[in-house]
Amino acid sequence: MEVKIGVQHTPRELVLESAQSPAEVEQAVTEAMAKDSVLSLTDEKGRKVIIPIAKVAYVEIAESSNRPFGFTTR
Repeated sequence: MEVKIGVQHTPRELVLESAQSPAEVEQAVTEAMAKDSVLSLTDEKGRKVIIPIAKVAYVEIAESSNRPFGFTTR
């Protein structure tokens, strides 16, 4: 699953592939907002991203789509 995180005063967004479900990511964001703490997510390679929730502009949660590549016929 792909997660895009917009950070305030930063021109680029953070993009990570997570093995967590969309519900788990949404819960992590909601809990961080409720506690006014940090948002902590782990990507598929085991790397951890920690962002102060006060600096998060938005979080976009999207299912990864397995797009065909190369020459295909439909």
